[in-house]
Amino acid sequence: MDYGDSVQKVLLRKIQKAEQDLLQLKLDYCRFIFGLTHRSRVECDGKSYIVRSVDVDSMERQEDGSFSRPAITGAPADAPETAEAQDMGTGWTLEDSAVRTSMSRSSDKRV
Repeated sequence: MDYGDSVQKVLLRKIQKAEQDLLQLKLDYCRFIFGLTHRSRVECDGKSYIVRSVDVDSMERQEDGSFSRPAITGAPADAPETAEAQDMGTGWTLEDSAVRTSMSRSSDKRV
């Protein structure tokens, strides 16, 4: 094995690790900023869905440095196990977001 092959393998491993880290950071961003996790309940077009997947590649960087909402797919909440997942794009809202916000504010007041 020559030096060039060795350097290439090391760099490819580092790139793969950085890509995995970035994916995990974007998933963490979705969880902490949007309250979105796998199996979260969201509302889209007046219907309730259970999230099946989150497309972090769809997130775009905003002018202020933050990220846009990710596109998601989900199954209807009344039959999440048997229903086929539907693409909801970015036009979803997290259910119970008002409860989540008030709970996080009250937990900030702990002594």
